[in-house]
Amino acid sequence: MTDTTEKHDNEAAPQGAISDFGIDTTSQSTGEAVRDYWSRVRGGELGSLPALLGLVVLLVVFSSLSDTFFTLGNLANLLQQGASITIIAMGLVFVLLLGEIDLSAGTASGVTASVMALHLIHGGNLLGGMGDGVFYVFCGLLVLAIVLSSLMKIWAGAVLSAIALVIAAVGVPANPWVEMLLAVCVGAAIGCVTGFLVARVGIPSFVVTLALFLVWGGVVLQLIGQGGTLGLRDDTIFNVANGNLSPVASWGLFIVAVGGYAGVVLTRHFSRLRKGLVAQPTSLVLIKIGALAVLSAVITYALSVNRAPSDLVIIEGVPFVVPIVLVLLVIGTFVLDRTSYGRHLYAVGGNKEAARRAGINVERIRMSVFVIASAAAAIGAIVYSSKVGSVDPNAGGGNTLLLSVGAAVIGGTSLFGGKGRLRDAVIGGAVLAIIQNGMGLLRQPAAVVFIVTGLVLLLAASVDALSRRRAATAAR
Repeated sequence: MTDTTEKHDNEAAPQGAISDFGIDTTSQSTGEAVRDYWSRVRGGELGSLPALLGLVVLLVVFSSLSDTFFTLGNLANLLQQGASITIIAMGLVFVLLLGEIDLSAGTASGVTASVMALHLIHGGNLLGGMGDGVFYVFCGLLVLAIVLSSLMKIWAGAVLSAIALVIAAVGVPANPWVEMLLAVCVGAAIGCVTGFLVARVGIPSFVVTLALFLVWGGVVLQLIGQGGTLGLRDDTIFNVANGNLSPVASWGLFIVAVGGYAGVVLTRHFSRLRKGLVAQPTSLVLIKIGALAVLSAVITYALSVNRAPSDLVIIEGVPFVVPIVLVLLVIGTFVLDRTSYGRHLYAVGGNKEAARRAGINVERIRMSVFVIASAAAAIGAIVYSSKVGSVDPNAGGGNTLLLSVGAAVIGGTSLFGGKGRLRDAVIGGAVLAIIQNGMGLLRQPAAVVFIVTGLVLLLAASVDALSRRRAATAAR
């Protein structure tokens, strides 16, 4: 009888507490939460903390050295400038979580941009744009991607590859939405081939993707031609990276984003309390939501003000790239945190053999991450091509890959696998965008920019290695 009464009391107490936020019976106190976080940091679980601290330092340094760094125009430019690298980095997080690497993501994005541009310029006639030989090889690779992904039961990869094949073979008329869909589908097909070679054939990802880095670079050169440039004269594609939401839509985005975040966090928090699980203090959760709301409101207000240098032009509103990145972040985070696929991915990244013995299809998981990474690289290519308004033989080359991997690692994703979040890519992308932007405002030569960026990446990798060593020591 006593046990029954106690159980009833334990179930009823949280319900009444939720109504007035007085829920401290099963939650940590603020002091306990702080001590718990500090103990995890001391144990090597740094997460995104170093990147966030670096972000604050960079903001202070560049704002003090440049009068134009915190202007409205530069704030919007920062968001647009780092979007493509951030999106590619978000895809690479999936690969890095397995302890793998994709060195071909940059040039693969160049291939997708080239195919998109050719299809647009030639009115949907890829056969005429590529030439007979190249076109038939291209279609053959799409068929190969369909077969390989079907064998591994990566149905999303098979469907996207089939869509690309239909668009190319039928000669679907040029349309900006068709072009962007084609780019993503071609990216997924590239990921199917890459992932199969790594997961099923067993070639190390470093070797496969290094070889494909060279291959796709040559393909871009073949499609565009030495010294050639393919212009993207389409308003819809141009607005992807250069357009802005209206002020009303910008505030609508603010309400949806902050409201959605608050709803998810509070629902999860109250769910833990109802189940009697340890949770953070409700006051601390509300402070986090409030801080995000205030910061987002300030940014939205600033971007909703006319930032055009001339009174004859009106440029206002949140750039389109912001909701694009947010949507990808929400979807990717949901997949990693709330689905069995995400749990399997972390399990394989933590211990591949243990995951295999637990019944997880390790080969399928390993192949799938390359499909995701290449599809994300295609979206990044769309954003970058929209920003510059053209595609040239260097598309996806240069330091695109290095900055993308750097963004993920700087944000806190481990190169050794098993540790990382999608938000790491966003934070790391912001760090690199600020470095590039700030150095440009200070008129520093390219040599200095490369050196500083490389040192920041080296520092992030060192912090990752040292934190893992400390975590291993603490575990003993």
